[in-house]
Amino acid sequence: MFQLKQLFMQEEGGDGGNGGGGQGPEITPEIQALIDARAEERAAGLKAKNSELLGKLKEHGEKLKSFEGIDPDAVRGILQRFADDEEAKLIAAGKLDEVLNKRTERMKSSYDRDLEAARQEAARHQSRTEKFASRVLKGEVIGAASEAGVHKFAMEDAMLAASRDFELDDEGNPVAKEGRFGKDGKPLTLKEWFADMKETRPHWFPANANGSGSGQSGSDVRAGTPRSQMTPKQKAAFISKHGKDAYLALPN
Repeated sequence: MFQLKQLFMQEEGGDGGNGGGGQGPEITPEIQALIDARAEERAAGLKAKNSELLGKLKEHGEKLKSFEGIDPDAVRGILQRFADDEEAKLIAAGKLDEVLNKRTERMKSSYDRDLEAARQEAARHQSRTEKFASRVLKGEVIGAASEAGVHKFAMEDAMLAASRDFELDDEGNPVAKEGRFGKDGKPLTLKEWFADMKETRPHWFPANANGSGSGQSGSDVRAGTPRSQMTPKQKAAFISKHGKDAYLALPN
């Protein structure tokens, strides 16, 4: 710059008495060469700076590609929550095992709660099913007992005994337990079961009238007779014939 200014001064001094003239300084080849050199120097600097900036832009562009489809606000929120989280503090402290143990404990606790809730729900369903099945079976037994002529005072005993020998199948029909079969080879029915009970538990069934019109006498006792209406002799005879359990099954 000093050389360029010096050339200008030399050109002005060489004009002699024309210092106040209207023409500007003459651009000589030397001045032009200096101007061109300085312009090229500045252009080279700008070009280098431009290349540097373009390189950085390209580098940043490549890095940004890895974040395509990611919401920056969501990421910042996650990072903030993670920074405030207890696990983050433990991880930062190098206590990874403690973090894993806590997570395992939470998972186990959640699993245990869900399992216990499922068990309680299953138990409730099972209880309702058993109660419903008991009512259905009771109704079937009462119907078969009434048809067989079971005395009303022996009905409760008959229901208890039948509930021990029968259950409901998947379709709600009463079937004998332990695969018991009737005389025809088919599964034992309540009707057949009550027919057998006339032989093994005759006290369930009212005695048939003999047509003579005579009442009870001696040690004979009509089936279903209350114990309070029996004489000591009749009680002893009944127990000897039918057993103590049958006697206690009679109405008082």
